[in-house]
Amino acid sequence: MKEMPTFDSLMNPLLKALSQLGGSGSIDEIYEKVSELEEIDEEILSVPHNPEKSNQTEVAYRLAWARTYLRKYGFLENSSRGIWTLTQKAKDETGVTPSKVLKYVRDLDKKEPNQKKKKENNSIELTDNEAPEEAKVWREELHHLLTQEVSPDAFERLTQRLLRESGFVQVEVTGKTGDGGIDGKGIARINGLMSFHVIFQCKKYQGSVSAGAIRDFRGAMVGRADKGLFITTGTFTPAAIKEATRDGAPPVDLVDGESLAEKLKELNLGVKTEMVERVSLDKQWFLNL
Repeated sequence: MKEMPTFDSLMNPLLKALSQLGGSGSIDEIYEKVSELEEIDEEILSVPHNPEKSNQTEVAYRLAWARTYLRKYGFLENSSRGIWTLTQKAKDETGVTPSKVLKYVRDLDKKEPNQKKKKENNSIELTDNEAPEEAKVWREELHHLLTQEVSPDAFERLTQRLLRESGFVQVEVTGKTGDGGIDGKGIARINGLMSFHVIFQCKKYQGSVSAGAIRDFRGAMVGRADKGLFITTGTFTPAAIKEATRDGAPPVDLVDGESLAEKLKELNLGVKTEMVERVSLDKQWFLNL
């Protein structure tokens, strides 16, 4: 691409980039993937938007507008952690007609700024002060959903999204290559100063993961990463936990179904925490009037 792309011409490449990234991605990942797909020249990529105020490039600035318009159009959603995700509407349709997006958003902006739109919410709802039985119910529902209804590919994409939301960068799913049981890789950043290359495996289990599975995974990761991460919907046997932390062997961090559920709840990924107002009467206050 020899000319500076307009922001509306970047809409469909942006959607394609997110699709190839597994349905979600950080701003940097989107930028890199769109630049690759569109073969944007380095000369164009180096043009600054406003060098006096920021180091943002003009392409990044225009991509930001493309994201904003697509979000208002219902094709994208973004989290407070800067991860952008394709909506179901975007997955159901092959792309957009930029002129229609422009008209829709501009008409929308002319309406009352405080007008609120109703949103369908298919998330599992729970309360902060839920009873133990209620807490058990949503975890059971989540476990059933992940093990019985969510496909293996979707579970890999969920893991990818989870790691991105947790601060990992360059997260890739490689499970389809059959690479020794390795499902993906990424880089974990610690306080912006240190980073570790991590290889992960994510498996849907209803039972327990054995020590043998941990050994096989470690064998595949040796020499290729600093750490390993094994995520499952099930549990780990005591022998598997011991094997994961065995002296002299590359460390493997374990995330079982309970930990996974708590992390999804913490990051608000498919699990919505709802604050419930509780009203009580102070009888004595009235009697003291």
